Amino acid sequence: MNLRLFYIILFSFLIVGCGSDDEEDIISNFTLSEEVIDINEKMESVTFKGEKTLSFEVGIGSGVFHAKDDPSDEIYTITDRGPNFSCSNSNTYLGIKDFCGTASGQIFPMPTFTPTIYKLNIDTSGVFGAKVGYKVMQTIKIKDRDGDPISGLPNPIKIATTERGYDNQGNLLDFDPEGIDPEAIVRLSNGNFWIAEEYAPSLIHISKDGRILERIVPEGMAGDLSQANYRVTGSLPAILKKRRLNRGIKSLAISPDENYLYFAVQNPLVNPDFTAHNTSRNIRIFKVLLQQFGDFDSMMAEYVYILDKPETFTFDDTNKQSDVRITDMVALENDKLILIERVNRHTKLYQVSNLDGATNILDTKWDLTTGTQSLENLVNLNTQSITSVTKKLVFDSRNELSDLSPRIEGLAILSNQYVVFTNDNDFGIAGKKSKITVVKIAEQLKQ
Repeated sequence: MNLRLFYIILFSFLIVGCGSDDEEDIISNFTLSEEVIDINEKMESVTFKGEKTLSFEVGIGSGVFHAKDDPSDEIYTITDRGPNFSCSNSNTYLGIKDFCGTASGQIFPMPTFTPTIYKLNIDTSGVFGAKVGYKVMQTIKIKDRDGDPISGLPNPIKIATTERGYDNQGNLLDFDPEGIDPEAIVRLSNGNFWIAEEYAPSLIHISKDGRILERIVPEGMAGDLSQANYRVTGSLPAILKKRRLNRGIKSLAISPDENYLYFAVQNPLVNPDFTAHNTSRNIRIFKVLLQQFGDFDSMMAEYVYILDKPETFTFDDTNKQSDVRITDMVALENDKLILIERVNRHTKLYQVSNLDGATNILDTKWDLTTGTQSLENLVNLNTQSITSVTKKLVFDSRNELSDLSPRIEGLAILSNQYVVFTNDNDFGIAGKKSKITVVKIAEQLKQ
């Protein structure tokens, strides 16, 4: 028998004998500890135009989720669209200038890569000195309605910006109406998933076996994706089509009763232009009503969240407001959220509660895609009688965990004491590692 399992069973017996009312929490906390776990999931190597060869590792950390009834050492994570880098960086990574010719776009070394959900069991040292590491319990490739794996290639979007893809020989790739770029994940108690992605941007309902049940995109965009072999509906606010390319929905949370989803675009919208995007501090948080079995019902609310100024992220040397972003969230209870706000190395966690105390701007003039009014251009919300959500700082990596991985993109609460962070390693293109970081800060997040 595994030594760790033996001690867990032994401790369970002792706790039962003592008549504890908190058996699950005590066992979970007793076997978890603060650790950093390296993920090593190798991929094939790719040679570019017969010259440079690059090796890749799976990047599992675009999002992470822990279900409250699961063992505290089990998590679900998700990859993004797969290995890719900008044509403008071809000389940096490949030593080949103008790899894509004079065109711009992204190089996809593995264009058939399928975005994938991972179920992991993580081992931390605990008090028994068990081995630190992880085990892949399950992989779920995301599929169309017929069960065929989809890709992570760009969509043929006409009503919003998109980009072209190129393979490892510099050949232009076709657009894929089914392609997605996942960035966040939650799991329902019935085993199905919701994920958030950047291309449209969209919310995607996925069955427990990975089939896409429905993709919810901004109003007016469903026609652009009509060739996808799954259901596409335009039920998100049309204003979301103004997301900056590759700055779509990166955060997603579900209420404990599974009645609501919450999400946010990672940066201010390009509304009406890039000047507004580059200087604005106004982020939109959305609330979605779900039906009984987790299906999308309707949009419920939209609130304004004000980002910190870039100079407050002292671990990052930047004065660009557009470097500040929201990269994940978790719901402590209905309308009580924890959000990741970060630049690169410096990560903060903010608690947002009592959303009803903020102004609901859904379906108001601030959601119009034309006209002179722009939420992103507003410097003083009070002039328009808008009250933003109230946020409270509950964690600051600069002061509390200075060696936290850069580019944190996932957050989940494992138990009443521990949380887990995951980071984006860009599939190891620049030698970065995917890491799972377990930290004992859950209690302070709830205060």
